Amino acid sequence: MTTALASRAEPGPVEETAAKPPDRWVRPAVFGLLAATALLYFWNLTASGYGNSFYAAAVQSGTQDWKAWLFGSLDSGNVLTVDKPPAALWVTTAFARLFGFSSFTVLAPQALMGVASVGLLYLTVKRTSGPVAGLFAGAALAVTPVAALMFKFNNPDALLTLLLIVGGYCTVRAIEKASPRWLAFAGAAVGFGFLTKMMQAFLVLPAFGLAYLIAAPASLGKRMLHLFAAVVSVIVSAGWFIALVDLWPTDSRPYIGGSSDDSLLELALGYNGLGRIFGMGGGVMVGGPGGVVSGSTGGGNVGFGGESGLTRMFGASFGGEVSWLLPAALIGLVAGLWFTRRAARTDKTRAALIVWGGWLLVTSLVFSYMSGIVHPYYAVALAPSIAAVVAVSGTSLWRGRAYLAPRVFLSLMIAAGAVWAWILLDRNPDWLPALRWVIAGLGLVTATIVLVGVPPMRKLVAVVAVMAVLTVGLGTTAYAIETASQAHSGSIPLSGPVTSDATGMGRMDLEEGSSAELATLLAATTTKWAAATTSSQGAASLELASGKAVIGIGGWSGQDPAPTLAEFQQYVANGEIGYYVEGGRGAGPGGGSDEISEWVAANFTATTIGEQTVYKLIS
Repeated sequence: MTTALASRAEPGPVEETAAKPPDRWVRPAVFGLLAATALLYFWNLTASGYGNSFYAAAVQSGTQDWKAWLFGSLDSGNVLTVDKPPAALWVTTAFARLFGFSSFTVLAPQALMGVASVGLLYLTVKRTSGPVAGLFAGAALAVTPVAALMFKFNNPDALLTLLLIVGGYCTVRAIEKASPRWLAFAGAAVGFGFLTKMMQAFLVLPAFGLAYLIAAPASLGKRMLHLFAAVVSVIVSAGWFIALVDLWPTDSRPYIGGSSDDSLLELALGYNGLGRIFGMGGGVMVGGPGGVVSGSTGGGNVGFGGESGLTRMFGASFGGEVSWLLPAALIGLVAGLWFTRRAARTDKTRAALIVWGGWLLVTSLVFSYMSGIVHPYYAVALAPSIAAVVAVSGTSLWRGRAYLAPRVFLSLMIAAGAVWAWILLDRNPDWLPALRWVIAGLGLVTATIVLVGVPPMRKLVAVVAVMAVLTVGLGTTAYAIETASQAHSGSIPLSGPVTSDATGMGRMDLEEGSSAELATLLAATTTKWAAATTSSQGAASLELASGKAVIGIGGWSGQDPAPTLAEFQQYVANGEIGYYVEGGRGAGPGGGSDEISEWVAANFTATTIGEQTVYKLIS
């Protein structure tokens, strides 16, 4: 019976699917999905202002200086970069250069990436499981709350997610005919994902490689050779920029923010790599710029992931962001792999489950056990795999509903989705309190009907299918719409019905009268840098308010050794910095913000502009 079920669950060869004319409803449904996604992501887009001012300031700098664009410098004078590689900034800065720097041009590229991600996920899932599964996967991604958050925000995660889906699409294409070209494209997509958010991009590689090794229709030797070539593609597409940075004279480029030795490779392996996983030198900064750096996130801080462990993806930090369909996905993954265990090696449904299920398991486990810096919005990179696993497994089980075993698993998926949505909604009991009861009742009825067996009446079958989709989709859709309707700012945005963003640490509110006065002063300067202040966050806010370059001494945490005291003194002697704006404290290795602030205080006269202490550094 298992073999027969696997056969029934199969959508058929890709060649046959491609040759068959699509149903008339498919194309309008796809356009409708993309239009609805665009409406959700572009709706009220500029309410968030510049979103994350840290990255927005780097975009502004990139529009003012070509070298700042290339390296991702925080300031157009190129003292130091942001603490991530610049691929996401390349895209956003190009948009801002074409259409002018504004809130819309800073945020719109991410919204477009979101629409593209939904469309490409549809195309990918459709190739193995048909248009219905593709539409469900695309829609499920679109209404995942963390997707509705990050595709309207200017963190690098939006581009990373799109590139990983590109990698998944290319892998599925490669598996179809054992194509080394498509596999190399997948490697290139992951490599550019590395240039977007470094080693997080590599979490999908085990799934992509295993799926190709198992399912590609070629000899084992050829499959191994193709995988080796794909690894080379990853290295080349990720490594060219690292080589460029290393070969570029250090005195002619900005310091690599977040690194300990001005090295992009060290940044990838250290602060943004193993440090994130094991907490090795990549601890969490608390208390604002120059605050205490700890080696662990701590269990009570929602913005930093809460307690690590197997249940983290379901906890207060990540649960509402991404886990709405996660229980259903895990059930569907187990069922799908079980029912296809005796299928042919090249079985496309099993290959798809390995691609998306492997992505889901590896990424969720790494996120769950990370002991360094981790934020809930990272989960957007997990959303495509959850959506795809539910779509692939759910449609396959639905096709096999004539058998009891598939009906049992399908009813379990529906029931799990309803129960978990009830639990997540109950965490905000005052927000739409009736919704969780509607979902619970609908889930109970639908799961029971599926378990008993849907009568073979076309209209009734369609009604039950719609009920199943509503059961698992109502909660996450409502949460996503609420998330999309709100403004988000700071460095750690959160999804949900309450604007509960963890505030951007050390951000200056430049809409207050005193800060506006300071911004006006800086805007009138003609020096290379209008000002310098401790930490990149404070500098970013001043840059956006004044439109001028500001040195963020010490980088994100105030601890990067850039500029050194000697370098800062030379800038002042050359008349290149207009003002020093007093900020937080934080000593950096080999010099840093404490030394500079003490030297300024000892050699220049302080004045107060509003509530800010300011030193004039030029005569």
